[in-house]
Amino acid sequence: MSVRPYRDILRRASRQIMVGNVPVGGGAPITVQSMTNTLTHDVSATVEQVRQLEAAGADIVRVSCPDEESTKALSSIVKQVNVPIVADIHFHYRRAIEAAVSGAACLRINPGNIGSRARVKEVVRAARDHGCSMRIGVNAGSLEHELLEKYGEPCPEAMVESALNHARILEDEDFVDFKISVKASDVFLAVAAYQQLAEACDYPLHLGITEAGGLISGTVKSSVGMGMLLWSGIGDTVRVSLSADPVEEVRVGFDLLKSLNLRHRGVNIISCPSCARQAFPVIKTVEILEKRLAHITTPLTLSIIGCVVNGPGEARETDIGLAGGGRGNHMVYVNGIADHKIDDERIVNHVVELVEARVREIEAVGLVDLPTAAAS
Repeated sequence: MSVRPYRDILRRASRQIMVGNVPVGGGAPITVQSMTNTLTHDVSATVEQVRQLEAAGADIVRVSCPDEESTKALSSIVKQVNVPIVADIHFHYRRAIEAAVSGAACLRINPGNIGSRARVKEVVRAARDHGCSMRIGVNAGSLEHELLEKYGEPCPEAMVESALNHARILEDEDFVDFKISVKASDVFLAVAAYQQLAEACDYPLHLGITEAGGLISGTVKSSVGMGMLLWSGIGDTVRVSLSADPVEEVRVGFDLLKSLNLRHRGVNIISCPSCARQAFPVIKTVEILEKRLAHITTPLTLSIIGCVVNGPGEARETDIGLAGGGRGNHMVYVNGIADHKIDDERIVNHVVELVEARVREIEAVGLVDLPTAAAS
């Protein structure tokens, strides 16, 4: 009997769409998204926030377009940033058309909520003419009245039926360049809806636990819900919804994917929580190292362990490792092998130098580990 390696995730097969120049689904690396919280018509503020998200690693960024002033600003915004921009549209079909004309790479829209079939045709024509894909975004908090009457409350069946109803509207217009999301703030509801939707269609799925909460609670809730789905192979793009700086959403998204071996970006620090055995201040050291190494995008593993109980073992599995020793004699490991000792005062600067040197080596020989194709 063959056994699948425990680190491998067999991803759900889906068709592929393009969001600008970024492939989504069809075996492409899982992308990380976020959304601006600036007023979109404030071009300079929105561009600045999009650039911050780009620097953090965002693959796709969404902006809200509630009015004509916002869709007009979109044309200036997209010219000043590199990531594809998704225009968030609700109810107003003209905003969708304007966003497509202004250069949006994707329209987040529910076709059943923008009016007549003639209006849907106009939006589809604009999307097709301007190379826009779409996202059908179903939310448990805004299900159609008839579905709430039919099912009595938001439930996975109602959310999936809503999503497929919207999908059929686009399919009837011979438009299939779309992804789907079925978000809920309740983890169980969201997970069940995505599981059912994954069985019902082959469109790419955008994952999210909507309105998840603040930085810590929202990270936990999102990690539980999306982690279950990603582990089972469901999901082609993710957004961690936090009541926090949008940059944190990107960081959490990448950490979530890194923990499942689905994406590799930047330094993955493996560190202990510290205890009375620690031979140097682990928590402060890691806090400083995270800031000092935040600019690195090349995948690399670094272990920072305060004592010799687990330090050598963890170091053997990382590119660079540090295990605390007595009297300031901490052992530094390079490529899993004990290499030299270092004293307390030089820990941070020395580790940063080693990491940066290792990155230069990796980049020089072209060994940069891109998002894992093997996980596709």
